Parts: sequence; C-alpha cells; structure tokens
Amino acid sequence: MANFRYYKITKTKKIRYISNFCKNSLCIVFLHGFMSDLEGEKPRALLNFAKKNKVSFLALEYSGHGKSSEKFIEGNISKWSEQTSKLIRKKTKGSNLILVGSSMGAWISLKQFEIFKNRIIGFLGIGAAPEFLEHIMWKKFSKKMKKETIKKGIYNLKHGDYEYPITYQLIKDGRKNKVLNKKINLKIKVTMVHGEKDEAVPVSYSRKVLRLFPNAHKKINVIKNGNHSLSNKRGLKIILKELKLLI
Repeated sequence: MANFRYYKITKTKKIRYISNFCKNSLCIVFLHGFMSDLEGEKPRALLNFAKKNKVSFLALEYSGHGKSSEKFIEGNISKWSEQTSKLIRKKTKGSNLILVGSSMGAWISLKQFEIFKNRIIGFLGIGAAPEFLEHIMWKKFSKKMKKETIKKGIYNLKHGDYEYPITYQLIKDGRKNKVLNKKINLKIKVTMVHGEKDEAVPVSYSRKVLRLFPNAHKKINVIKNGNHSLSNKRGLKIILKELKLLI
C-alpha cells in the first residue's frame, strides 16, 4: 500500500502509519488487531473508501507490529493506546473522528474516548475484543500455563497456524486498562459487526460494547457464517456499507 510514513516517537523509535487528508472536518481512524499490521485487506479497503468518499483517513501500526519499531513483547495496551492518541493528536488536525477498531483495535478505540470524546462522532467495531487478555486468554490458561507465564515472564501460545508470545507484563497491564465498566454517554452512532462463526472472540463481546453507550444510536450486524477477521469480499462489503451509514 502506498502512502506509508513514519512518525518519530523518540530519537530511536518510530511508528509506521498511513494517512490521507481531505479538506473537510471528518477523519476515519482505523485501529488494527493483536499482532496484525496494515498490509491486509481491511486497511486497504478503508483507505480506498475514504478517498472515494472524500474524507480523511489515518491508520497506524503500534510498536512491535508491522514495520514499527520495538519488539512485540515490549508492548502493551497502555503503550499502544498512548501511541494511538499521540498520532491522532498530531495527524488529524482537530477533525471529527469515526473510529474503526478491529478486534483488539476496538479495545484501543474505547481508550480513545477518554481523550477525544468531544470529537468522536461514530464508532465501528469489527469482531470487538475489549479486555480479551484477561477473559479470553488468561482465564482459559491452565494452572501449568499460568505458572510458566509468571515464572518465565512469557508463554508462547499456539492458536491455529499462529504463535502468540504472551508476556506476563501484557496480562497485568491489560488489567489496568478496563473499559467494560465505564459508560460512555455520547449521543453518537455506534455499530458492531461480528462474524457468527468467529473462532476467536464470541459475539457477546460486541454486545458488551454496545451496553457501554446508553444514549447512542446502536446497531449490531452479526454476519452469517462470518469469521473473526471478516476480510473476505463479503465481509468487507458489509463493513463498508455500515461505515457509510455512520458517515
């Protein structure tokens, strides 16, 4: 994908991002998932959608992801949320925001409401996974797995074809970043899109997110036979249709 740039966080650390700006007051901010990057179909489709609809676009790779600096095992929710806030502040020029959070990106999106709530006018979650580290990972670890994670500081979790290096600092940091206990009283549009056959995150997580918004115009679209990523043609078509309705 073209348009990649780097934002220096310190002299030695940089975050890779992609942005496209139009002269209007709306920006779509895409936040990707755990151990993902900006090379997939979703960011490409969202960038093209933004260009076509003449709205601005921003997406970043958190530290330890994609081509951004640092090792993945040094990252956590606090760090990735802070990097996201920094880039939104620097690169969106005070525009109104529509946040699009995929999986862990929905958790990081919810963290942004603490900072940009007066600018956020819409939120689209895709297979939303807030607080997944505790409820989907740690609680399902066996005693042996937990013991190894605490003792060695890391556990290499195998899931399908992937291996996730889960550090104990990441788990502990996740507990400091609870979002499911805080209501967000904004009158905005909030839509959750979730695959019916999501193998990683139950649909109930998207419902939990909707319950955080008592005053919002809320909607959930459960995609029949849909998986977690929803990156196929059909999934992307539905995501873009819902995004269009948010705009």
